[in-house]
Amino acid sequence: MIINQQALRGLYTGFKTIFGKAFEATPTVWNKVATRVTSENGEENYKWLGRIPRMREWIGDREVQNLSAADYTIKNKDFELTIGVDRNDIEDDRIGLYTPVIQDIAQSAAQFPDELVFQLLKDGFTNLCYDGKPFFAADHKVGKKTVSNRSDKRLTAESYAAARSAMMSLVDENGKSLKLVPNLLVVPPALEDAARKILKAEQIDGTTNIYKDTAELLVVPDLAGADTAWYLLCTSKALLPLIYQERKVPKFVSLDSETDTNVFMRKQYLYGVDGRANAGYGFWQMAYGSTGTEA
Repeated sequence: MIINQQALRGLYTGFKTIFGKAFEATPTVWNKVATRVTSENGEENYKWLGRIPRMREWIGDREVQNLSAADYTIKNKDFELTIGVDRNDIEDDRIGLYTPVIQDIAQSAAQFPDELVFQLLKDGFTNLCYDGKPFFAADHKVGKKTVSNRSDKRLTAESYAAARSAMMSLVDENGKSLKLVPNLLVVPPALEDAARKILKAEQIDGTTNIYKDTAELLVVPDLAGADTAWYLLCTSKALLPLIYQERKVPKFVSLDSETDTNVFMRKQYLYGVDGRANAGYGFWQMAYGSTGTEA
């Protein structure tokens, strides 16, 4: 191939088309547990996370709900993935060799929110949420009461039942039910068998399984490494337990001018993707986590 600007434009267009098709075809699961929030700035402040608004009887004047009870900020971060294409490969018409590489870049970009969101879930026993406590903590404050949304029990029918009951029993500072019904059990691959037994078996240890089909099962490869931890979530509300904040959608870019330093000095054309985003915690009330380290 004769390398000129027309040829390079065609190469970029071809790579971009391959990237776009692979990006759209890549399955992701982060949106099952996280709400996408479009960001317009370098960071976003979620002051309204301090309280779940509830209807009340209208007596006297309206009661303005306090949406500034928290000061929780998610700062956007920059992310990129770049590869170099040797000029000799272009001259020798070996571009087809890069098709799977471009597809891999697209898949990585599409699934990057999965990595952000589920790493956040894994770190929820130490990372702080809007109330200054770990997302999964035994001492969240609701009014004058202390409430727990964490455990160390391994995943069993009994510990699942306890988590389910704890979430459904949550009330606000006025004692009114939050009407939270957990509907998603999230586990690493190592706990898939135990989770399927709880949610799909007709019987457990010879007794009718009353928890069959009480939640959907989500097995997440990104949770591997924390192989005993499991999470029960309520994902039926407008806001999901986690937040995926997107400032800039991943974009395919290139640095392929003959006058670019990388081309002139190293005969290398650069292609890649970059974006801006981050993830954070929503309402801790909508999630229950266990480290699974105790019998």
